[in-house]
Amino acid sequence: MPDSDGYFGENIAATYDESTAEMSRPAVVEPAVDVLAELAGDGPALELGIGTGRIALPLAARGIAVHGIDMSRAMVDRLRAKPGGDAVEVTIGDFATTRAGDEFALVYLVFNTIDNLTTQDAQVDCFRNAAAQLRPGGCFVVEVGVPDLRRLPPGQSAVPFHISDTRWAFDTYDVATQAMSSNYVTIVDGRAEHWSIPFRYVWPAELDLMARLAGLRLRDRWEDWTREPFTSESGKHVSVWEKPAA
Repeated sequence: MPDSDGYFGENIAATYDESTAEMSRPAVVEPAVDVLAELAGDGPALELGIGTGRIALPLAARGIAVHGIDMSRAMVDRLRAKPGGDAVEVTIGDFATTRAGDEFALVYLVFNTIDNLTTQDAQVDCFRNAAAQLRPGGCFVVEVGVPDLRRLPPGQSAVPFHISDTRWAFDTYDVATQAMSSNYVTIVDGRAEHWSIPFRYVWPAELDLMARLAGLRLRDRWEDWTREPFTSESGKHVSVWEKPAA
């Protein structure tokens, strides 16, 4: 069950970096930071759901002033304990509504974090919150997966994404409500433990409408941070919406 840190309390924060080590490889991080640094220019930049600083710290190392918003104190404590973490200003709160300023050149969400907002209303609020904190001409960037519903045969609601002798992981989907959850089963000394995190999956066209409601317009959409074209076969997208210049 969630606590004041949401679903990313101490029990998750303690092993989060290890469990996401694949996403922290330079080959994954550097292309993302390259794009974000280019969009930020002279900054400042704001990361929504900053977590332990996987992207924020290398972006700050480029000389860009990076701020963050996150509900989880446990995750932010990990960020602050890392080299350079004390230079990143973080506001504790719900990133759908919490404000850190109103003159950011860049606001961004990475690694499916938009899906952590489990209602459409909250996702719409997030776009409005991002737009309110952008200066004219600034950009809002979202990296998020495309729902993998084509793998669901009739009558099935779960899609496995990891199976080993000690760990099982699978996503469940409700196509009527767009609710989903990521579920993890770990086996230690013959005993199984299960934990689950709820999400709400969202389609690219739906995000575009949220952006329009917030006064933003689509500038770019790529398959990945390498700026490959987004196609019907893409498993995720990186989308850039721009706040019109005054």
